[in-house]
Amino acid sequence: MRRRLFSFALLAAASLLARAAHTQEPEGGGAAFLLVPVGGRSTALGQAAVADGGSSESAYWNPAGLALLANSELAIHFAKTFASNNTALSGYVQARRLGVIGISAYLVDFGTQEVAIGPGLPVGRLSPKNIQLLASYAAALPAGFAAGISYKLIQFRQDCSGACGGFPTAVGTTHGIDVGVQYTIAAISGLRVGVAVQHVGFKLQVRNRDQADPLPTRVQVGAAYRLLLPEFPSVPERISARALVDLRSRWGTYKHPDVKVGLELAYGDQFQLRTGYAFLQGEAAGPAIGVGFRIGSVILDLGRAFFLSSNFDEPVYVSLRAGL
Repeated sequence: MRRRLFSFALLAAASLLARAAHTQEPEGGGAAFLLVPVGGRSTALGQAAVADGGSSESAYWNPAGLALLANSELAIHFAKTFASNNTALSGYVQARRLGVIGISAYLVDFGTQEVAIGPGLPVGRLSPKNIQLLASYAAALPAGFAAGISYKLIQFRQDCSGACGGFPTAVGTTHGIDVGVQYTIAAISGLRVGVAVQHVGFKLQVRNRDQADPLPTRVQVGAAYRLLLPEFPSVPERISARALVDLRSRWGTYKHPDVKVGLELAYGDQFQLRTGYAFLQGEAAGPAIGVGFRIGSVILDLGRAFFLSSNFDEPVYVSLRAGL
């Protein structure tokens, strides 16, 4: 009975995760975690990040944005959601003329659950999780263009310790890529546009080919506009504002895209106040807020999403980045 309950709970968690990733199609399955946001900065901006850049978060939104990194960077991104604890570790090297190259490892941990044959008699423990390994490259091109590509290894694991009965260890692995470009429009100062195609690859097969899940391939376009506000003699740092907007569609279906908008008010590069709204087709639609702090070469970004649906605990995102 307890194993049946856990089976039901695991399936429910996977279903909720897919819904929290704001998709209502039966697409994604074990790879639905790819649609869950990564990073405190991008989440606070309503997930409008296709034309953003200069952060290791860009590897998860549009790899072309990595070309804007001012320096090499190490980062950790953490999120606590209703279904899992998510952690990404990233390292990117700014090689100037050669571009930016680096890797990132992403873990979605659903915790553990005991398997019992009767009341108080646990015989094993199940630990389901998702893993993604990325290798990314981006470069600035002539005439204001930048381009980037990420190769990704994607894996679903259900590890078992002890006797797990009908829920033995299971592993499914597949491969995919993200590609993207960005363009700084010289005729309009402060305007940058971006296009990205994400999660293109082979189906994720855990048990058999008939049950393999296609990757949740997405096409995104977006724009970011930065405006410098008038200088004030009594204010030592320049104040600026940014507005970002993204449109995202499932590959092959473009009539009703998700819309994501973000606003940022910055005091130099030392402090940023952010907000945004994700107009999504699933239950994770809603506003977001966040802040960013910079002390020397260390940057802390915090984000919080607020779902319109009451079915989910609202997630918190924390990113800690260090320039090298």
